[in-house]
Amino acid sequence: MGSKKILIVEDEFIIADVLSNILETAGYEVCGIADSVAEALGMITRFKPDFVLLDIYLKGRQTGIDLAKRLGQMNIPFIYISANSNQKVLDDAKLTNPYGFVVKPFREKDVLVALDIAIYRHQNQLEQGVRQNALLQKKAAEILASAQGWEQKLLQMGKTLQPYIPFEFLTVGQQQTAEQAFYEICFLRVGFDEYQLIRPTELMVITNRKQNELAALKIAENESVMATWYDEQEFNELVKRSPLKKLLADTYGLRSHLQLPVPAADGKICHFNFYSRRPDVYQPEHLAQCGNLLPPLAAFTEAMLRQADSPLQGAGNNYAVVREVSAREASNPFNGIIGNSNLLLTVFDHVMQVAPADCSVLILGESGTGKERIGERIHALSPRRDKPYIRINCAALPTTLIDSELFGHEKGAFTGAHERKIGKFEQAHGGTIFLDEIGELPLESQSKLLRVLQEKEIERIGGRSTIKTDVRIIAATNRNLDKEVAEGRFRLDLFYRINVFPIHMPPLRDRIEDIPALADHFLKIYARKSGKDIIGITPAVLESMMHYHWPGNIRELENMIERNVLLTRDNLISNMALPTQLEQPVVAMPATVSAITMRDGERAHILAALKKCNGKIWGEGGAASLLNLPPTTLNSKMKKLGIRKDYGV
Repeated sequence: MGSKKILIVEDEFIIADVLSNILETAGYEVCGIADSVAEALGMITRFKPDFVLLDIYLKGRQTGIDLAKRLGQMNIPFIYISANSNQKVLDDAKLTNPYGFVVKPFREKDVLVALDIAIYRHQNQLEQGVRQNALLQKKAAEILASAQGWEQKLLQMGKTLQPYIPFEFLTVGQQQTAEQAFYEICFLRVGFDEYQLIRPTELMVITNRKQNELAALKIAENESVMATWYDEQEFNELVKRSPLKKLLADTYGLRSHLQLPVPAADGKICHFNFYSRRPDVYQPEHLAQCGNLLPPLAAFTEAMLRQADSPLQGAGNNYAVVREVSAREASNPFNGIIGNSNLLLTVFDHVMQVAPADCSVLILGESGTGKERIGERIHALSPRRDKPYIRINCAALPTTLIDSELFGHEKGAFTGAHERKIGKFEQAHGGTIFLDEIGELPLESQSKLLRVLQEKEIERIGGRSTIKTDVRIIAATNRNLDKEVAEGRFRLDLFYRINVFPIHMPPLRDRIEDIPALADHFLKIYARKSGKDIIGITPAVLESMMHYHWPGNIRELENMIERNVLLTRDNLISNMALPTQLEQPVVAMPATVSAITMRDGERAHILAALKKCNGKIWGEGGAASLLNLPPTTLNSKMKKLGIRKDYGV
């Protein structure tokens, strides 16, 4: 730690001096103090710091956010140390991907913990980058050595790149010349591991263009010699001057783009063009990925071009006849998770990318989106797969028993502790612990959890010694942790510790194309359980389902299908009562209706459900299921309405 060189960029001398003393006392080397962007850039060139502590507001016209963008380009990690600012400034700061954020006024401990976490996260990213490069080199060598056809080899390389540069459509080719026949090979993603190969001959049929017409469009392309990304607005401008890209965009509904030129021998450049149907997929971090991926990809491309029969040579009509590519593998790692929407496939790609690593993962998303299933897949695809996988729902733990459940207790540690209890962290040793609804943990327990993550050891309640643990953390929450941190309900240092690799689970309303497959999946399950011969759902009902908002996501859809399987008397579900009134605009209440009356009505409704379920909240036959609410939402409502868990008031 002592070898780390830190540059302080702060325009208030007293604060800069305090920071310098804190860091030097802790063993860091402070290589300089700057009060402006220009001075900081000079010191960076001179001293080459390992980390930068950065204020947002500095002397001169440029801010710390301007410097942060430069630091990102130079791959120098940084932490913001700044006073509370307006929301826009904070949002702009967040876009620069800092490794931490310390709010003034700060304590010595705040700075040191934030820096410790930042070093941990940066080291983790560096290790991932080295590991990623080595894996790509190994995979490229395996692909080149295989007996597959050239088009399949290109596809396999594209699939290898997918977790790092996501795409729904990929084209690979060289700059077109008038002497060459048109050659651009395309791959359309249609499933997790399913791609449709589109050769020039197929592209001619799909686009209704002749070979010489496609060649003319490609000649008119002005391909970049640098890796570049385009969001929807920029892509719309690009296609106005790129006729082949416009044809592909119109044909396949493409909305954003990243182009990666890969240099090879003899001055040749092979262009890998990645496209997405979403408007904002590609971000600056993907350009950084391009820099990491370029060396092994260049070696692969050069090896491809050296082969006389390579289709990248653009040698006339001598197209290789290959078998159709990429039928779904029998060993699909996501078998049982239903859907092929772009957003869900992106989640799968992220899981495949992070599973072999050992870093913390934070799964974010609304209730009912399937966060727990994704946590299971990360563990099952990790090197810890043969070790314990321990699930714990933080929202379901009574406050007084949280520490005992997580860390265990010794016999006699408190009233009722009649024997030693092994906590969840100890049970998960060597494996993975899944902390569902981590946003529900009280602050005191968050502090203890942070210590476990930092020190990698626990202490049972009433114990006198520490116990070393080796546990991977996968956390999940339906809360907005940024907001929870801002409002003081979630520790900033814990957030940065668990948020090493975030995965965002999309709500069902954003992946409506998956609804028919999900509905059919649940229909088969509950028809079999009920012993009914129900063969399907009518198109009209499916149409109404695809227009519904699904606030409860997949869990709500499953409950709806189960209910209608029980209700229907036919072999088709031809009627489904969806609570569409929730989608209607809010109508102003008459002056005679008071907020108190609505509150009392909601309380009475929940109390009636609790009474009917004998006070049971969670699980099958519980009030949450009866009210069609996530249990965490019901629990929150009960707290707001003053309803105790013994359903008193």
